[in-house]
Order: sequence, then C-alpha cells, then structure tokens
Amino acid sequence: MKAIKISAVMITLLALVAAVKPVSNPGAARQSNGDSLKLVWADEFDKDGLPDSTKWGYDLGAGGWGNNEAEYYTSREKNAAVKNGLLSINLIKEPYNGSAYTSARLLTKNKFSFTYGRVEARAKLPFGGGTWPAIWMLGNDPNNIGWPGMGEIDIMEHLGNKLNTIYGTLHYPGRSGEHADGATRVIENAAAQFHIYQLDWSASVIKISVDGQLIHTVANTGKLPFNHDFFIILNVAMGGNFGGNIDPAVSSASMEVDYIRVYQ
Repeated sequence: MKAIKISAVMITLLALVAAVKPVSNPGAARQSNGDSLKLVWADEFDKDGLPDSTKWGYDLGAGGWGNNEAEYYTSREKNAAVKNGLLSINLIKEPYNGSAYTSARLLTKNKFSFTYGRVEARAKLPFGGGTWPAIWMLGNDPNNIGWPGMGEIDIMEHLGNKLNTIYGTLHYPGRSGEHADGATRVIENAAAQFHIYQLDWSASVIKISVDGQLIHTVANTGKLPFNHDFFIILNVAMGGNFGGNIDPAVSSASMEVDYIRVYQ
C-alpha cells in the first residue's frame, strides 16, 4: 500500500510540473497527414537583454501606421526586452516625441523570410481598452507593389476592447482593411495564460489556429499573393481604427512571447 501511495504522489507532482511548463521538442513537428517537419528558424528568447539583433530589427516612429494608432515605436529595452526566457513587448503610457504611448514593433525583415511552412508562437496577451497585440507577417516587396498587393497574414490579433476573441486574417487585393478575409475564435484567459498561435501555410491552403483549434482557412489559389517570401512581425499597438477606444486608466500593458518557431 505504501508503494502505491508514493506512486500516486509522484504522478500528481509530475502532472503539476507539466502544467507549469509544457514539454515540447522544438526540433520536431508533424503535419496532420503525418509528414514530418523540420525546424528552420526559431527564437526561444533565452538570453536576457535586448532582442537578438541577428534575428530582429525594429520599425520606429509614430504617424498612425495607416490605422490612426496612438503609439510611438522605439528600440529601447524598456519597450522590448528578454528576461527569464520570455520576450516582453511593453506598451507604456508616457509622453514621447509627441505621442502619448510608446511600444515596440519587431520584425525579421532582411534577416529571415520564407515561403510555406508552419509558424508556432506561444504567447500571453495584454489587456486593457485600446490594446492591440499582433503576431503577423508581410510579404517581401522587392518590386514596390505596396500593401495589400504583397499580402498580409495575421496569425493572431487581439483587442483589449473585445477580450478573448482571437482574429486570424488575410489581407490581399480585393479583401483588405475592413473587408479582409478573416474569422475569429473565442478562447479563455488570453491575457492570463499562454496559448499557442499557429499558421500552416502551403501552396494549396492557409490555416490559422489557436491551441490546435482552427480559426480560419483559405484556399491558396495562384491568384493570391501568398506564394513568395514573407517575414514575421511582433508588436503591440494602441487604439486606432481597429484597436478602438483607449481606456485612459491603462498605464502599461505587455505581450509576453515564450517562443516563436518556423518549420518546413
């Protein structure tokens, strides 16, 4: 009987440990048809300080970013920093170069881009009226086609004014802005727990999911601009056409990212 009790306690402890930090093998993944995928790029955010400059650059400045947003994007460590295995993108209410808020917008442009594969990001989202975090991708645009001609894939967008509703969206000619091709899924505790946001992208189909639950799927026909290299963007915006009304009581808000991985 004692041996049975000890085993039961050990099983319970192991279950608790697994719940705190999920066990994963970043080098291995499989498609739904069983085919294996290989890790080709990742950031596990395991070195404290500024984000890895070999992987991330910054968009800087204000001006609304086409959406009448309120933030000024900086490259300061107070707005984007890695600590204890997490990247934090921090929105801060503060006067800065004529803007009322600062934040960060990180991107892999000119450092890493790819065509087709799976993107997985484990993240915990900010809350508060006006907050607008996003994990997304833009197409490389060597011929200056411009937006939305180069294509945009929004793997995750979330609004503090619509807590727990996750948006998965594609923008392309004829389906962009408020007429974009997208859908939503409601989850629990988007701002209190980590969730896995995923893109599966091939020459035939694009699927956006959260925690393995499908948000949106689109057939990738040859007419759509999703058959060339794209780069990754992480940011937290404030207000604007999509972010909506800003709660003046929000003094700070952060998106925390545990990892982001690309498989092919």
